[in-house]
Amino acid sequence: MSKAGFVSLIGRPNAGKSTLMNSLLGENIAMVSQKANATRKRSNAIVMYEDTQIIFIDTPGLHEREKILNQFMLDEALKAIGDCDLIVYLAPVTDGVEHYEKFLKLNNNKTKHIIVLSKIDQVSQEKLFKRISSYNQFSDYFEALIPVAIPKKVGHVDLLKTISKNLPDSPYLFDPEDLTSELVRDIYAGFIREGIFENVSDEIPYESDVIIDSIEEDNKLDKIHATIIIEKESQKGIIIGRGGDSIKRIGKYAREKIEFLSGKKAFLDLQVTVKKGWTKDKAFLEEIGYKND
Repeated sequence: MSKAGFVSLIGRPNAGKSTLMNSLLGENIAMVSQKANATRKRSNAIVMYEDTQIIFIDTPGLHEREKILNQFMLDEALKAIGDCDLIVYLAPVTDGVEHYEKFLKLNNNKTKHIIVLSKIDQVSQEKLFKRISSYNQFSDYFEALIPVAIPKKVGHVDLLKTISKNLPDSPYLFDPEDLTSELVRDIYAGFIREGIFENVSDEIPYESDVIIDSIEEDNKLDKIHATIIIEKESQKGIIIGRGGDSIKRIGKYAREKIEFLSGKKAFLDLQVTVKKGWTKDKAFLEEIGYKND
């Protein structure tokens, strides 16, 4: 009998959830940034391990903010906690246990979970063992604790094996050849947002978003037309840059990721528009896809 199930990746902002999902999949489909709160919506990756199909659900980090957009992000994470077969809780080894204690209070359904200690390559063995021991007091709550170093793929096999043991017997839920059920336009929008996060500093990445206006596909070239939304008129010049150098860097960054994923050339046309206060405008947020079901 095969196994299949949904596994939510949960943790504080910048714990490494998107990086882990991409690493386990072997493809970069989820937006990744060193800056916190880069992930805004749930996304998924379909990973096959032996006779088990694991559908990983990447989520925004657990955090508290007042903007409507941030409330949506928190709701996305909370829904993922309740709507899955298993939770993988990512805890950077440099963190104390206070974030985990908050998670335990949020996990009202008592969904089974595994603790993954991430970023273990950044500390000494002594500090690693000390952090592991600090979680012993919670051993009645979690199924397993697995240290991982994502860049070196340390702990990946142990994690997949443990997840498989904790998923139900089930036929596969998706074609085993599929990498994700996400729409291509959502993945491409994420790549462009990642380009903004990597090439523009300060608050602008958090006050910007991307809408894919159209995608024209053929066998050799994809033409993608997209609009970058920002909140303030002053931000437009920063996004575009002197002589267009900033938006060129953003476009080049995103285009290379699009071409690597699609396996063909891409033409990327980026426009910039100002929508004042969009992160607090509920109607507009729902219009561009930030709508809780």
